[in-house]
Amino acid sequence: MAKSLWALLIAIAIFTSPLERAHAQSKAPVQATLAQLMKGTLYPEANVVFAAQDQNPGDVPHAKDPNMSTDLLTSSYGKWEGVENSALAIAEVANLLALPGRKCSNGADVPVNNPDWSKFVQELRDAGMAAYAAAQTKNQDKMIDISDVMTKACQNCHVRYRERKLADRCK
Repeated sequence: MAKSLWALLIAIAIFTSPLERAHAQSKAPVQATLAQLMKGTLYPEANVVFAAQDQNPGDVPHAKDPNMSTDLLTSSYGKWEGVENSALAIAEVANLLALPGRKCSNGADVPVNNPDWSKFVQELRDAGMAAYAAAQTKNQDKMIDISDVMTKACQNCHVRYRERKLADRCK
């Protein structure tokens, strides 16, 4: 039995690409519900992007102890860099929304196989990257424009999947 297992492992190593092996090994379990992911990541990150339309992040003073600041605009990596990082985080978290196995707060599976879900996730990813590009310019007018893009991306999904009774969400 050990010889056949060894032969199988060698065959897998020879006939699969490094990318395929890495993907197979990265099948970590999904821990957070959709609501937890939204509240813990997308909500605070989007608030940083939205804040940049009202106040110039370059003018936001650092916190008394920026290393301990929970405000992403006043932390050591705050100001415009905080907006850039938050925008990139939105784009990256969009990838987490497409992982199978995630549950909605009502226990239903996140509808990752629905075509509109994939479309909405891509819109969010695109909005995050557009916000990143806008933040790099350090131009508040561009942040106002991108806030509309971000709002629409969020709203499209919320209207379809969130603005329902809890029992009917994510269906």
